[in-house]
Amino acid sequence: MADEFPCKLTLHLPFPTPALADTALRALSVDQELSPLVRRSFTLVAPDTTAESGAKNVLQVSYSATTNRMLRVAVNGFFESVGVVIGVMRELDVDVVDMPGSESLEGAQGLEQVKV
Repeated sequence: MADEFPCKLTLHLPFPTPALADTALRALSVDQELSPLVRRSFTLVAPDTTAESGAKNVLQVSYSATTNRMLRVAVNGFFESVGVVIGVMRELDVDVVDMPGSESLEGAQGLEQVKV
């Protein structure tokens, strides 16, 4: 029997920490694939260079699809979601709270600025 999903792609998305990789996995795995012609699975793995350390900070995403076109459409949509997740991580990262940002929070509703 021929493979119903012959078009395959595995993505490896490294994150600075295992916690951020896990957060990305949980955020991205919520949305199911829209097409029954595409399958996707997630797992956390250690990078090849530090496999002995056990730090699983790489999000591995495996895709299989019925056609190359279906694979391309699914992966394009996935990368849009990855961009949103990484953007939110960047905005909410506690290590960069005190760093100057591209936009001012002055006058933001509900935000109380404390002078130190």
